[in-house]
Amino acid sequence: MSNTESMTALELIRHRRSVRTFDGRAILFEDVSKVMACAEKADNPYHIPISWYVISAKENKASSPVIVGTDTFMAGKMEPVSHAEEAFGYSFEKILLYAEALGLGSTWIAGTMDRAAFEKAIGLKEGEVMPCISPLGYPAEKMSLREGLMRRGVKADSRFPFETLFFDGSFEKPLTREAAGDLGDLFEMVRLAPSAVNKQPWRLVKEGGSVHFYEKRSKGYVSESGWDLQKIDLGIAMYHWAMGLEEKKLAADFAIRDPGIPMPEGVEYIASYTCR
Repeated sequence: MSNTESMTALELIRHRRSVRTFDGRAILFEDVSKVMACAEKADNPYHIPISWYVISAKENKASSPVIVGTDTFMAGKMEPVSHAEEAFGYSFEKILLYAEALGLGSTWIAGTMDRAAFEKAIGLKEGEVMPCISPLGYPAEKMSLREGLMRRGVKADSRFPFETLFFDGSFEKPLTREAAGDLGDLFEMVRLAPSAVNKQPWRLVKEGGSVHFYEKRSKGYVSESGWDLQKIDLGIAMYHWAMGLEEKKLAADFAIRDPGIPMPEGVEYIASYTCR
């Protein structure tokens, strides 16, 4: 058993980092089988189906210039229906955190890859999208120079303060860790979530027994077709919240029901969890 398998959810999230440099070992068949078994059960709150694949980059003549030391990648495809982005982020994060618990490294890749080759490898059809991929492998003891420069460039090891991301009743009142009470660890798990270029676009408002998720949009992350890369980040954050609820054995209802809280410019309501 890896050291990570006995960690709490918060410990696992704190331990996890984006890995782009791997040690060259082929992944054990047992580990690939476990990851795929997790993927087959990786539902999301929207119940949108996603097909998952583990592929050999060499066999499929596919590559990512930022990845060194592994030939194995995971990808998913789906129809671009309403809330597809959040659903994909939620399900893929569940899979990648499970892989982390097995001792496997990963990182979200949306752009720096031979997209056409990966889409061909998973048999992408017209009317389907492949939002992101991730390498899978055993992390190298030392990251490459390129990886180190990339991490420094996006300040990968830093996150916004608690009070910048979370609010108490309205966007006018920042939420403190103390005021978060028993849910403090769950907010911290959201705070530590990965995001594209570390933009951290989630904002949460605690209102009584409900927690409302919002997207604070950044320019350049929505395509002409309307596909919103930062909504994938919101899906990641929502899975971190749900993971914390499950670990603490807290029941909560998921709903898309805008509470009507006045929002700052550039902020969009996403979804809510209400404890019961």
